[in-house]
Amino acid sequence: MSGPLLSLPEVARELDEAASTPHAAEQFVERRPLTLAEAYEVQRMLIQRRVDRGHRRIGMKMGFTSRAKMVQMGVHDMIWGRLTHDMRVDEGGELKLSTRVHPRVEPEIAFLLRKPLSGSVSPIEALDAVEAIAPALEIIDSRYKAFKFSLEDVVADNASSSGVVLGAWHKPSIDFSNLGLIMSCNGKAQQVGTTAAILGHPVRSLVAAARLVAQAGEILPEGSIVMAGGASAAEALVAGTWVELEMQNLGRVGFHVTA
Repeated sequence: MSGPLLSLPEVARELDEAASTPHAAEQFVERRPLTLAEAYEVQRMLIQRRVDRGHRRIGMKMGFTSRAKMVQMGVHDMIWGRLTHDMRVDEGGELKLSTRVHPRVEPEIAFLLRKPLSGSVSPIEALDAVEAIAPALEIIDSRYKAFKFSLEDVVADNASSSGVVLGAWHKPSIDFSNLGLIMSCNGKAQQVGTTAAILGHPVRSLVAAARLVAQAGEILPEGSIVMAGGASAAEALVAGTWVELEMQNLGRVGFHVTA
C-alpha cells in the first residue's frame, strides 16, 4: 500500500460513480481497508449522495440470509443495504445490461410494512407490522472488478443492491414459511427451491432487519419494502432473456433483459 489512504467520503464517491456510470471499481482492501463499521458508514454516505440528487429511500434488502452463505463468507450475521425508488424495475418491464456492471438475479419474498418497525421484536410482532407479501426478484450487481470483493467491500457497495422487481401483493395470512419456487430463464428452470431457505422462515429475516436498522439508529417507516434475501443461488443475467419467478400460492413475477 502506498500513498495516503482514501477517506470514507472518497470511497463512497468512487462506488457511487461506479454504479451510476457504470463501470467496475478497484477493490478497497489494498487502497483503503475498511472495518465493518466503516463499510456501513460508506454505505450511508453512498445512499445520501443519491438522496441529495433526488432519489427517495423505499426500504431495505437483506443479505447472507442462508446459513451456507454465512459459512462461505466466514460471517455470523446477515448484512443489509438500502433501497431507493430508482431501483424499482416494472413487473414485465425491461432491464438494460448497459446500465449494470455484473448483474445477477435471485428469487426472494418481499414484505410491505403497514407500520414502523425497528429494534428487538419477536416473529409475531414483526409479522403484525406486515401489510402484504409478494414474490420478488432482486437484481444484485457488485461494482468491483472481476466480481471479487471482501465482506467489507460488499457492505460499502450497498450490499450489491441494484434492482427489485415486485409481483402482486397478498395478505400475509398466507403461510409463506415453505413455499416452493422456480426461477426460470426463457422458460427453462434455473433455480428450484423454497422460501424456507431464507433462515428457515422468511419472517426471521424481517426480525433481523428490525434489529439491524435499529443498530444504525434508524427505523423502517410505514410503507417500507423489505427484501428478505435470496432463496437460492443467483443467476447471471444475459441479454435476450425473460426471467420469471413462480412462487407457490403467490403467483409469478418477471422481467426482460436487453443489451
